[in-house]
Amino acid sequence: MALNTIPLPFGLRDVKVTPLTGGTAGTSVDLPNAQTMQFSEAEDTTQLRGDDGLVAIHGKGPTVDWQLGAGGISLEAYAVINGGTVTTTGVTPNQIKKYSKKGTDSRPYFRAEGQSISDSGGDFHVVLYKCKVTGNVTGEQADGSFWVTGASGTALPTTTDSSLYDFVQNETATAITSSATVNL
Repeated sequence: MALNTIPLPFGLRDVKVTPLTGGTAGTSVDLPNAQTMQFSEAEDTTQLRGDDGLVAIHGKGPTVDWQLGAGGISLEAYAVINGGTVTTTGVTPNQIKKYSKKGTDSRPYFRAEGQSISDSGGDFHVVLYKCKVTGNVTGEQADGSFWVTGASGTALPTTTDSSLYDFVQNETATAITSSATVNL
């Protein structure tokens, strides 16, 4: 495939979330059984009106509204997205893994990257550099249904270089790396 082809992303092969702590990126965590990675670029604007008409529109800077959905629940990914802590106690066959969230735990910033295989060859990645959950984090236990983890929020530009998001077309499919670089 030559890179002058139109990418035809199909499906969602992988999503990884990376904690951002104190301006540095931690180790990426897989969001297993990823089902959706949706985003919409938005920008708040201010309008100047005068002489009975619209004179100018000024943007306040773009943001991205995003949603993630995944089958099952990874406690480690849940902690990256929602804050809180994961602890493991005991030894096999009596290990216990627990996710705990306190009322004093704030939602952290994180990086999200999704990969689709391109029907025209190679793959296609969407990278959101500085995400925060601003909506709900969801899950449901129900008769006859699998748990589906969901979250929604906003991605902001980084403060160092204003990176908001990237679309990356690879000629050869390239897995999402487990150690991401972020310029906060």
